[in-house]
Amino acid sequence: MSDHLFRLLERLQKLDDQLRRAQRQRCNRQEIARLTLMKSALRHRLARLSARSAPMPAH
Repeated sequence: MSDHLFRLLERLQKLDDQLRRAQRQRCNRQEIARLTLMKSALRHRLARLSARSAPMPAH
């Protein structure tokens, strides 16, 4: 696993924790929406990075 991928996974985990905490504490909806959007964008970046680095299947 590359350092870049590891850092993105760490950031995703922290965002997930923040989102859970915000939902549990009933924070304002804008904060929850912001965290959800950031998490979605980060997951999209991880998916693109994983797809690019995945080995091509042999025929």
